[in-house]
Amino acid sequence: MDQKAKQASLKKSLAPYEKVNMKTSIRQLINTLVPLAFFWYAAYAVMPISYVLTILFSFITAGFVIRTFIICHDCCHGSFFKSKRANAIVGTITGIITLVPFQQWKYSHSIHHATSSNLDKRGIGDIWIMTVDEYIAATPLRRLFYRIYRHPVVMFGLGPIAVFLIQYRFNRKGARRQERLNTYLINVSIVALYAGLSWLLGWQAFVMVQLPVMFLSGLFGIWLFYVQHQFEDTYFENEDEWSYVKAAVEGSSYYKLPRPLQWITGNIGFHHVHHLSPKVPNYYLEDAHNSSVPLQQATTITIKTSLTALRFRLWDEENKMFVSFKGMKHRLRKPRAASTKLDTRRVG
Repeated sequence: MDQKAKQASLKKSLAPYEKVNMKTSIRQLINTLVPLAFFWYAAYAVMPISYVLTILFSFITAGFVIRTFIICHDCCHGSFFKSKRANAIVGTITGIITLVPFQQWKYSHSIHHATSSNLDKRGIGDIWIMTVDEYIAATPLRRLFYRIYRHPVVMFGLGPIAVFLIQYRFNRKGARRQERLNTYLINVSIVALYAGLSWLLGWQAFVMVQLPVMFLSGLFGIWLFYVQHQFEDTYFENEDEWSYVKAAVEGSSYYKLPRPLQWITGNIGFHHVHHLSPKVPNYYLEDAHNSSVPLQQATTITIKTSLTALRFRLWDEENKMFVSFKGMKHRLRKPRAASTKLDTRRVG
């Protein structure tokens, strides 16, 4: 069997898991949204006792916000319910809770899946990545901007605020009417929800609970997305050599988390399975992984090993690996190629 046939066979092997179990989906909604509301209120209720306890409950609440986002994520792929309408309704509601514009994110995320690891199609729905050659060819100002963007303090400290509170509140240029209206609906609903809770609880108390919940869930969400594509020997190719299956299996990692964290993150650690077949609901990702030997051979990272991703900054096309800024200094001493394509794309 040739390589393309093997890849097609691997993708086809996931067909039995591309099904919705209505009871499981409903159960997941309940065991996610009910604890989310409970722990959010608990964070508020213990505030007179100790704000440290409030922060502790905020951590737990943030975990359930991430789990809520996974439901929104599945709705974007049409894999949480059979009904397109049901996916849109639940996706919009969970989008309000997680500050994610459902239709807008559905658009950019579908492009991310279709172009992941394709060097010629970066820029929408992904994290800004420059190659070593692009960085060498860039102006000093652009290099500085890229270094600032890729700094952990900026990406994980300012990132949650910049993305969830600012970027997601505006429609992209060229958005269709349905997408624009959905963003407006979610924005108005967020304002109404926050205003109502502020009126009931007092705006100071609301901010003291919601701000850490929003920041922590945003930080962890960005981290999950970041580490599952940014590992040393990941996969990147130009359009003429790019393969969807290889991008899924070799360009996405298996983030092996402790059971409680695997549950709270909705099995998204099986990211290679998800990229190979987005139609597999989150609650079947582990079963799909365990059913296939090739999928079990995907790059596995743990909490400890994933921390090394913090030093990866540039994609080295010559050596097919991520490198740090320090690790690419030897390339700066090489003669620059006569014609180097400069990357002008940003995160979408």
